[in-house]
Amino acid sequence: MKNRLKVFRAMYDLTQESLANKLGVTRQTVVSIENGRYDPSIRLAFRIARLFNVIIEDVFEYEGSPGEFQGKPPASTP
Repeated sequence: MKNRLKVFRAMYDLTQESLANKLGVTRQTVVSIENGRYDPSIRLAFRIARLFNVIIEDVFEYEGSPGEFQGKPPASTP
């Protein structure tokens, strides 16, 4: 998943360590999210978005297939 965490962190003049402290995670978690090696849980994604007063989609961009996870209900099985 692509993200703009580093951009938002820079806009707020936060170090990785200070952001990690505000979120209650390790600095390594912040590094891993910024580098795309780790996708945060939905709870952590919400905390990040709320910290920057934006919606999750402003920070994170899902890179799945078109139509995948678009809120469509699963097909019914007989």
